[in-house]
Amino acid sequence: MKALVLQDFGQMVVRELPDPTAGPGEVLVSVVATGICGSDLHGYTGENGRRAPGQVMGHESVGTVAALGPGTDGAGLAIGDVVTFNPVVVPEDAVEEYAGREQMCPDKYVIGVAQHVVSSFAQLLPVPLRNVVALPADMPVEHGALVEPLAVAVHAVRRAGVQPGQAVFVAGAGPIGQSVVLALLMAGVQRIVVSDVDAGRRQLVEQLGARSLDPTAGPVPDQVRAALDGPAEVSIDAVGIDRTVADCLLSTRLGGAVCLVGMGSPQLALDAYRISVDEHTLVGSFTYSSADFADAAAWVGSAPAQAAALISRSVPLADGPEAFAALARHDGTPGKVLVRLDR
Repeated sequence: MKALVLQDFGQMVVRELPDPTAGPGEVLVSVVATGICGSDLHGYTGENGRRAPGQVMGHESVGTVAALGPGTDGAGLAIGDVVTFNPVVVPEDAVEEYAGREQMCPDKYVIGVAQHVVSSFAQLLPVPLRNVVALPADMPVEHGALVEPLAVAVHAVRRAGVQPGQAVFVAGAGPIGQSVVLALLMAGVQRIVVSDVDAGRRQLVEQLGARSLDPTAGPVPDQVRAALDGPAEVSIDAVGIDRTVADCLLSTRLGGAVCLVGMGSPQLALDAYRISVDEHTLVGSFTYSSADFADAAAWVGSAPAQAAALISRSVPLADGPEAFAALARHDGTPGKVLVRLDR
């Protein structure tokens, strides 16, 4: 099989690797497309310390069943079925203990992050059956690569305690911020305001049904209040730097929650006085539970009209190295770039 390999920081190459097989309890997935995540880009540049040269990354994927390993009889899957997979893998003996909070299992590994796993920027990937999620055969197959980032957003919206009908501010209109808009719509929220310095991204979230604002046009809290006729009831930071956290705190009503899902900076300077006096709740959000992932898959599988807007372009595997380089140069791509790995 062919794979996109991180040869060194700042350098991706296409290599031929041995074909894997499906072991006991595993499904061999023939990968159709994998999205380039912001964390993949940080791995590519060496910024986050969570990727290593020689690694095959990739975790936002869709594919088809290529083979079924021993012990998967009765799973309801057949060769050729369209599937995605939950990258958060909990050891089999811990599944019951961490049901509903799989992301908190200390012994989990994440496909695409774990350096020992040849992940889904490769054409074939064995995945535990319990992590495979079937998708409808009649949906646009590429949209299956959107399930994972949407699951991140679904989890963040739930962590923030968002209720139907609330007014919500989202800092950042990148792929995660875009997915947060969709997760808010799923949750029954219509009044959504999103900030971003990039005009293309602002236009994209407007297509999804949110209002957008330019943080360089004036104080963000003032713009949020003008757009929502008052402060946001909940804010979600999909960037995660000092400025955006501060904007969220100042844009949220007294006693309101702020959820941090963006990981733009490993350390932040926080206005502790503001948090205490305004009685804000600041919560973190990381990956998702199995239920979050399943709900995201069900929504994407329904072929919503908004999903197509999230994909800016698809490139063949041979063009994967240049796609990474272009995104690392901040080439202005507003949405998701998918790498096609069809054999």
